[in-house]
Amino acid sequence: MIVTLTPNPSNDRTVTLGHRLERGAVQRAESVLSQAGGKGVNISRAAIAAGIPSIAVLPAPKDDPFVHELLAAGIDCRPVEHDGGPLRVNITISEPDGTTTKLNSPGPSATPQMLAALTESLRRRAASADWVVLAGSLPPDAPVEWYADLVTVLRRTSACVAVDTSDAPLRALAERLPESAPHLMKPNGEELASFTGGDAAVLESDPDAAAAAARTLVERGVATVLVTLGANGAVLVTEAGAWHATPPPTEVVSTVGAGDCSLFGYLLGDIRQRTPDQRLALAVAYGSAAAGLPGTTIPHPSQVRTELVSVRGLTITQGG
Repeated sequence: MIVTLTPNPSNDRTVTLGHRLERGAVQRAESVLSQAGGKGVNISRAAIAAGIPSIAVLPAPKDDPFVHELLAAGIDCRPVEHDGGPLRVNITISEPDGTTTKLNSPGPSATPQMLAALTESLRRRAASADWVVLAGSLPPDAPVEWYADLVTVLRRTSACVAVDTSDAPLRALAERLPESAPHLMKPNGEELASFTGGDAAVLESDPDAAAAAARTLVERGVATVLVTLGANGAVLVTEAGAWHATPPPTEVVSTVGAGDCSLFGYLLGDIRQRTPDQRLALAVAYGSAAAGLPGTTIPHPSQVRTELVSVRGLTITQGG
């Protein structure tokens, strides 16, 4: 089972344009898609579609339409009540060439009581979980080190812990290694560069450089690092080795949620006891399938083509 935390859930609106976005102009949308979203929610959706039980933990009123949408989709949603205001709305503008522009609102403010309730909800459910996934941005007023604190708590349980976040919470987590080392981290190239000191453009384009940077996290206690590189696929680094996977040809429709699906693909491979290179192939196949779908649509397993993913081993030399 996969337990997910989405501490700052969002109502996602995807506006699809028939032409290139023009600033200052009036343009008509071809379609508008609305979905209950957030990184952890996306992973729970993917899990249910693949037949893997999942519990989605998030702050929201129990009678919020957001919660009802998840329950109707078959997701075991466990909301934690809060009174910080309505859930945020994130807007994605999608252009015909696959370019996406995201406008994310901050979301309701966190309170110490809400954060404590989320922590306890996760701790109670970790005993029956294969993985607990901490995913997405933190709500306003949450301490930037909260993910690091959560990992420390959850490492005392039997579950494995994965973290997918960015900016200050990611840097705070890295600063607390190895004390707060999760079993899995999933940065993209830009996020990896933000706390390893590398050049984001180089890491995004050079799998060997990305693997060398990721190796520094393994040396600091992180068991597995999955680095997503967009069109260049992904890199996986563990104590046992490093691998690079190249995605199949994909007509990109929307990249929103592709990284979340990549993370789920890896977790699915782990739960099914696949080898590291097979887990990486599943991660890249899931991410590619998601990129070919509109909005934050989660691919069905029948749309995931692992046989089209090419995986090769990497050799990380001393000093990168």
